[in-house]
Amino acid sequence: MKEKIHPNYYHDAQVICSCGNIIVTGSVRKTTKVELCSKCHPFFTGEQRIVDTAGRVERFKQRYNIKK
Repeated sequence: MKEKIHPNYYHDAQVICSCGNIIVTGSVRKTTKVELCSKCHPFFTGEQRIVDTAGRVERFKQRYNIKK
């Protein structure tokens, strides 16, 4: 195995969700930011929620004249 070509492995790396949940895991990156985690994902919570990224849902509704 070659030496000095592998990235540093952090045993206490943090995954930070947009809901505020912090998960400690192992990774080659010290911190990682995510939009959804198991605490706020609709599959795990049982809630139906639309995750809108940059107004895509609103643009779709406007384009096809969809009203509530």
